[in-house]
Amino acid sequence: MAARNKQKKRAEPESDLCFAGKPMSVVESTIRWPHRYQSKKTKLQAPTKKPANKGGKKEDEEIIKQAKCHFDKALVDGVLINLNDDVYVTGLPGKLKFIAKVIELFEADDGVPYCRFRWYYRPEDTLIERFSHLVQPKRVFLSNDENDNPLTCIWSKVNIAKVPLPKITSRIEQRVIPPCDYYYDMKYEVPYLNFTSADDGSDASSSLSSDSALNCFENLHKDEKFLLDLYSGCGAMSTGFCMGASISGVKLITKWSVDINKFACDSLKLNHPETEVRNEAAEDFLALLKEWKRLCEKFSLVSSTEPVESISELEDEEVEENDDIDEASTGAELEPGEFEVEKFLGIMFGDPQGTGEKTLQLMVRWKGYNSSYDTWEPYSGLGNCKEKLKEYVIDGFKSHLLPLPGTVYTVCGGPPCQGISGYNRYRNNEAPLEDQKNQQLLVFLDIIDFLKPNYVLMENVVDLLRFSKGFLARHAVASFVAMNYQTRLGMMAAGSYGLPQLRNRVFLWAAQPSEKLPPYPLPTHEVAKKFNTPKEFKDLQVGRIQMEFLKLDNALTLADAISDLPPVTNYVANDVMDYNDAAPKTEFENFISLKRSETLLPAFGGDPTRRLFDHQPLVLGDDDLERVSYIPKQKGANYRDMPGVLVHNNKAEINPRFRAKLKSGKNVVPAYAISFIKGKSKKPFGRLWGDEIVNTVVTRAEPHNQCVIHPMQNRVLSVRENARLQGFPDCYKLCGTIKEKYIQVGNAVAVPVGVALGYAFGMASQGLTDDEPVIKLPFKYPECMQAKDQI
Repeated sequence: MAARNKQKKRAEPESDLCFAGKPMSVVESTIRWPHRYQSKKTKLQAPTKKPANKGGKKEDEEIIKQAKCHFDKALVDGVLINLNDDVYVTGLPGKLKFIAKVIELFEADDGVPYCRFRWYYRPEDTLIERFSHLVQPKRVFLSNDENDNPLTCIWSKVNIAKVPLPKITSRIEQRVIPPCDYYYDMKYEVPYLNFTSADDGSDASSSLSSDSALNCFENLHKDEKFLLDLYSGCGAMSTGFCMGASISGVKLITKWSVDINKFACDSLKLNHPETEVRNEAAEDFLALLKEWKRLCEKFSLVSSTEPVESISELEDEEVEENDDIDEASTGAELEPGEFEVEKFLGIMFGDPQGTGEKTLQLMVRWKGYNSSYDTWEPYSGLGNCKEKLKEYVIDGFKSHLLPLPGTVYTVCGGPPCQGISGYNRYRNNEAPLEDQKNQQLLVFLDIIDFLKPNYVLMENVVDLLRFSKGFLARHAVASFVAMNYQTRLGMMAAGSYGLPQLRNRVFLWAAQPSEKLPPYPLPTHEVAKKFNTPKEFKDLQVGRIQMEFLKLDNALTLADAISDLPPVTNYVANDVMDYNDAAPKTEFENFISLKRSETLLPAFGGDPTRRLFDHQPLVLGDDDLERVSYIPKQKGANYRDMPGVLVHNNKAEINPRFRAKLKSGKNVVPAYAISFIKGKSKKPFGRLWGDEIVNTVVTRAEPHNQCVIHPMQNRVLSVRENARLQGFPDCYKLCGTIKEKYIQVGNAVAVPVGVALGYAFGMASQGLTDDEPVIKLPFKYPECMQAKDQI
């Protein structure tokens, strides 16, 4: 009885800030918060950060405070605060007050009143930081970060509305928000810096994006999902991604690809004849998509839902004026100098005539002439060809010649950002987006904004996070969030997925609100390497947190990947050869050398035979070839082993008493090798070794400042050997010169990384994943790329 009176007295308001009402029953309290009623204090590993932390720091340990009793309300300055109400929390002097949701009210066993907060993040407190202006001012993000605080921390009540995430819309459109101080539609989670839908019961029925007027077209490929590969290179990323999706049970097809490198486009088309490969700049591709949408609207194939800025409005008016004038219907004879259009063969946005102005162009086959007379003609001069144009557009619409908003399920791509490269000495650290070399990131985002795909996967170098405190990565995430995409950011090392190459890269997922945000696939192989990642982003390395709990295969080495390839010399004339009956010595070699028909690659592309492609090294000049012959065939050998080099305190110097000469009369030891990183580097003319893991395959094969010399042969690694280090199947043939092939391989996303990500995407798109940011792979590369009917 005395205890009850004591509780009653404690429940009576005695100050401006106290608990209100009676304590909750002991039974209810112990059921809801059993950890508060234990016999002794224990430690809980839990996120305890307030919004002032922007992620990346190690989570603190929180002591679980034991409770005497719990309450469901408190009184703050005469205002009643209930459980799950939102409040302002006292912040740092001169700073905005924190915002939190009250999820627990209790009196600790020492008599101190406490509350537990679940924190909201303002945009400037998240990864977005300096790009908070891209999202609406009242928008905040609910986190999973919780911790205990004295009740006295509550400042006042605040009105925060929970609203559903809208359909994906353009960034310029305004949303209708109910009256409130703030609103939230997304959660923000520090691991992998996720922005995810706050609506746990989100509608997962959507399979196309929001442009409903474009959803009226008849889908001729109902069982297929279409992928657009931007900045595709030779197609490594989409090749792996589609194979991974196939393993998960999703039929994903690379329907379109875009790249400015002609040789890379030729390689992709050779291996993927089913793909509409476009060799053009991404910004021209975007302009073409807008014109294509207008043409489809003009012929009533889709409904017009919003104005699309046209660069061909004048030409369109000219066509409309001549709608009733068509050479086929009038039967009029052609004037001298006029030619009749037989059909249209292609479409582009460019300036093939060299006028200095890019416009919509169509490739014309002239009636009575063969293909050698085909020409590109500006749309403005084709006003009398409405029926032929209509026929071309209708056929293109039915065959999905070009993507329209609502027809692209997934976009993958790695917009080049040479402006942030560590090799660029003139990087603009203060305003990276003013650098023309970084503009492709904006083009990439504009294409996403126009097409509004269900899923996006963006890849880039780790400098995306290192340079200018992650300026471009933050901008990309902010732009996706502003478009109402869910996002997740992580880093994956190629060696962790079955390759003898480290190659760490950043991958950014984005998914529409109606879709499951894909997780990152956990590593399958060990890679003993600490990556040079900014401290703030170190936990973005996929598998870093879970590493001690994973059972990983041993890391692959260089010998595991290339030991079965036939020996070649410095010069190899043919890009096709036999394996010379060399049997694969490892599981990797066994599966990487499968015939195309035995893999998950499209059976109707490439070469069906089991032959070895592109096993050609870069041809070294006589001087460099002779220098390579001086490098001993032993681990760690490099230019320091050349005659006439002295090494003191790990710094190489020329022996002034002895200067060895080549047959040409030049010095054996070139000056650039000694001066590279002031003589402290061991990379120039470095010989790789069989038990090593290669750092990163690059686009060049010159040995002047890198380790690229074959372990046992006096030459650099061949194109095919580099391709194997990137996970390309041997049946994947490349086009172009040897130098061009090195560029394609060096720019590629490692194929097994693409496979792993494709599998994670496939599982998420079928609703087969939970909300965890990572997923365990049920396979390893390259065994997984074997076709099921071949197992």
